[in-house]
Amino acid sequence: MPETAQVPLDPRRWKALAIIAIAQLMVVLDATIVNIALPSAQADLGISDANRQWVITAYALAFGGLLLFGGRIADLWGRKRAFTAGLIGFAGASALGGAAANEAMLLGARALQGAFGALLAPAALSLLAVMFTESRERAKAFGIYGAVAGGGGAVGLILGGFLTEYLDWRWTFFVNIPFAAVAAAGAFLLIREPAGTRNGSSLDIPGVVLATLGLVSLVYAFTRAQSDGWTAGVTIGLFVAAVVLLAAFVLVETKVRAPLLPLRVLTDRNRAGVYLSLGLATIAMFGLFLFLTYYLQIVKGYTPVQSGFAFLPMVAGMITGSTQIGARLMTRVSPRLLMAPGFLLAALGMLILTQMETDSSYVGLVLPAQLLLGLGMGTAFMPAMSLATYGVKPRDAGVASAMVNTSQQVGGAIGTALLNTIAAGAATTWATSHAAEARGLGTAAFANQAAVHGYAAAIWWAVGILVLSAAIVLTLVTTGHQGGNPAASAEGEQDDTPAIPVLAH
Repeated sequence: MPETAQVPLDPRRWKALAIIAIAQLMVVLDATIVNIALPSAQADLGISDANRQWVITAYALAFGGLLLFGGRIADLWGRKRAFTAGLIGFAGASALGGAAANEAMLLGARALQGAFGALLAPAALSLLAVMFTESRERAKAFGIYGAVAGGGGAVGLILGGFLTEYLDWRWTFFVNIPFAAVAAAGAFLLIREPAGTRNGSSLDIPGVVLATLGLVSLVYAFTRAQSDGWTAGVTIGLFVAAVVLLAAFVLVETKVRAPLLPLRVLTDRNRAGVYLSLGLATIAMFGLFLFLTYYLQIVKGYTPVQSGFAFLPMVAGMITGSTQIGARLMTRVSPRLLMAPGFLLAALGMLILTQMETDSSYVGLVLPAQLLLGLGMGTAFMPAMSLATYGVKPRDAGVASAMVNTSQQVGGAIGTALLNTIAAGAATTWATSHAAEARGLGTAAFANQAAVHGYAAAIWWAVGILVLSAAIVLTLVTTGHQGGNPAASAEGEQDDTPAIPVLAH
């Protein structure tokens, strides 16, 4: 097979990386920053307990449902243009949320944030994929990106705590505006998308409709499972609808001339392994964020700011694992030798947390667990992010990037619903079987004891999920290290589009 043309390196690519990292941080932290502000917003706007979940769900539904569409728009329209439009739209939606006068206005703003985030996130990752094609530089760039993507959620908890405690819940929305303004100005001045990397094909409208409805049904099904139960008619109906819609989507993609998601992106076993393992790992991580936040604030009595800072060791671990371990070794060893041990190290951190009690020491239990979790996830996420777009034709980079975000968004929605349901069930069972102890402990202490038992039971599931992620990596990810010279496309298509370098075997 003849070698394809090498895309010349952009001299401003490292400055562009800083801009992309700022935008990615804004999107990732927004998934958690509002969590801490939610009680204040709920009281201020008179949102009912039944409807408060929609502040989180509206964002997740729009984001998860529209990601594939956003990724293809980036490929068609141009990644820089999609990136800038996503930033401006996200800032506008954030201003609307901060100024919300009622529940409907807030929920609408959250849905708009999710929609523009779905345009912004795949454009950001695919810009990295087409701008950094030299193996060592790519490793450094994706190390930084992986650290931001992994640690952004915890940063959101810290920032959300500060803004809510010292300013007002509305600032958890307004804070996005300066982030977006800096990133949009930087994108306009510094980002130059390599020529010849767009996909000029027409948009697959049936694919857009089926994928969006299918993913929204799937995410919403897990949300309803959390509130109504797994056997409720609505929950089952949504799961069935999701399966039918996504199966129809796959069928359509095999027939249309310019598919929304070219199946060649999924049929590569290495990328399939990345998408599946990342989705599962995110299930474990999102559940953990939820449990640790409640454990620290409700059981241990931490303030929002204190609980935010309590997550810093995990952030430090992620940054170290991503930039000092993953990035340094990515060009020397196979991704499976970084991802699988990384997931297992994170599982070890989770295993420590299964021993939590109401009087557990932060330094003795939570701190070492967080350090192991952060190191493991950072080491695993970094090569996974790079491998997900490595060897993809530049014209498919947007949609391949969208699949990374889709697996994480769907994984996050599943993790929050699945593990929370397991924890609630285990807590109820424990409380029923230990009812005689309630009088001796007191109501609050008994409730805390039951809650912590529930958290520990759910975290055991998270341990198993991370071990499964490692097993999937060892089974499906078979490629060599991400070094060597750029070569032809992994898909084996011979056209005039420059290829992102394939993996060395």
